[in-house]
Amino acid sequence: MRFADALSQPGLAGIAEFKRRSPSLGDIRPDARIEEIVPAYVANGAAAISILVDERFAGSLDDLAAARAVAETPLLAKGFFSTEEHLRALREAGADAALLILADLDDDTAARMMREAERLGLDALVEAHDMDELARATRLESPVIGINARDLSTFRIDRRAQLELVAQAPRDRIVIAESAIHTRAQAAAAELSGADAVLVGTSLMQAADPGAKLGELLSRPLVKVCGLTRQEDVDVAADAGADLLGFIFAPKSPRRAPAVLDVPETALSVSVHVGVSEDLGADLVQLYPDDPGTVRGREAVLLREGEEVARVLDLPWQGSDPDHWRNAAAATGRIVLAGKLGPENVAAAIAAVRPWAVDAASSLEREPGIKDHDRVRAYIEEARA
Repeated sequence: MRFADALSQPGLAGIAEFKRRSPSLGDIRPDARIEEIVPAYVANGAAAISILVDERFAGSLDDLAAARAVAETPLLAKGFFSTEEHLRALREAGADAALLILADLDDDTAARMMREAERLGLDALVEAHDMDELARATRLESPVIGINARDLSTFRIDRRAQLELVAQAPRDRIVIAESAIHTRAQAAAAELSGADAVLVGTSLMQAADPGAKLGELLSRPLVKVCGLTRQEDVDVAADAGADLLGFIFAPKSPRRAPAVLDVPETALSVSVHVGVSEDLGADLVQLYPDDPGTVRGREAVLLREGEEVARVLDLPWQGSDPDHWRNAAAATGRIVLAGKLGPENVAAAIAAVRPWAVDAASSLEREPGIKDHDRVRAYIEEARA
């Protein structure tokens, strides 16, 4: 399968990177062996494998050849390539795709390299890290565009700027969010911004089990704890592994939050509204229709910057529906399953529905707005099992 084709499948694809060191961090895993790590990536769902072949990362073409010997998964060669000879050497060593960094290439050189890559049967990943470079990649008609959160001249990470660029990239291209992804929520943020794939290296190579870490980053459903009103409850949910932390601002809700509380960068904040949303600084907005006489309507949408990115399938307020899971299982697109979920039933709900995320609030409480920490931990553990 071609590199580009592997990233075009439904859902968020993962490109798992092999590197022993980086110029910014120094040694990461200096004794790492291709023969051990690459098969683990493949076993844990990697759509493609990225191999650093530059000596500044303690890599070489021998690593690329070794990866080709142990994996049929598409291989991306990463380094600083500027000549056709570089591309020919990569292809001979087993690469399926090559990185072209626009910060290092003018448009004429990039276009020439893209033509040579196509002639060789290589896909080109054209990398941008600012708006000017994204415009250049678009003009060059690159089918695959990478958005790097790291400025290679300063090594500074700007994840927010990366997500803004991902959101503005052409939707008819394959878009990859590169660098600075350490948690499922960060990968999901790239996905909701419009990324087809994430390229992850450092967090995998730093993990005790790189393959298992990849599997964790790509696993679904995400886990949301909602109805948070106290910072101590936010902290417990985040420490237990919640990906999404929800704060309700519906006027009639017994769980109305005082504000969007502090959420660690490992998770995403969600402000929940009824009827009309407002910008309170949350990463995402969950908007229910108004239903006169009750707190909220039944189903909601999840919004990023005003754009719908998922549907929330819930039960009626204080109501029930025996067909709720069955109807949710038949729904298409990203589905957040909500409605009387808790430690006792969330695993069964996941098995029945296969949602993108699960959402619980009242079942995790001692009283409205006050979480039972043991139940929060148990719910998250069951959902992530």
